[in-house]
Amino acid sequence: MSWEERVAAVWDDASLGDDAVIERMRALAEQAPTLSVGLFELAGAHDSAGREEEADVLYRAAVDAGLAADDPAREAQRVIQHASTLRNLDRLDEAIAMLEAAAPHPSTGAAREAFLALALHSAGRGDEALRLALEALAPTLPLYRRSVLAYAEELTSPA
Repeated sequence: MSWEERVAAVWDDASLGDDAVIERMRALAEQAPTLSVGLFELAGAHDSAGREEEADVLYRAAVDAGLAADDPAREAQRVIQHASTLRNLDRLDEAIAMLEAAAPHPSTGAAREAFLALALHSAGRGDEALRLALEALAPTLPLYRRSVLAYAEELTSPA
């Protein structure tokens, strides 16, 4: 079984508790193809367990170790996950800035917009959050796209 398959197996095993996931991911991180990828997966394990402070440190270490160059798809996912962690730590300005600066990536689809909408809502910017969510949703609508986009624009346009 490849390293990627073993990582996927840990994430797919619903019988594992948080501590077991972290311990298995720690062991896998030591065998990762690159340090940055191992740190990212370990950060995700901490994040999933609700250990945001530890996850934040590990996400930053993954960035410092070169995740963007080593695995662009995981870097795109790291931005989403890390920003969500920052939101949970009530570091809303950091979360919003991180998501606003994120480039689109096929591995994350509209997740950037979804998590930015959550961060904006948490920051008390509900109209901006709803506009962003509606704009992300509009391309998927077979009908009413124009109306939804017009209503979305009205949410943050000056009266």
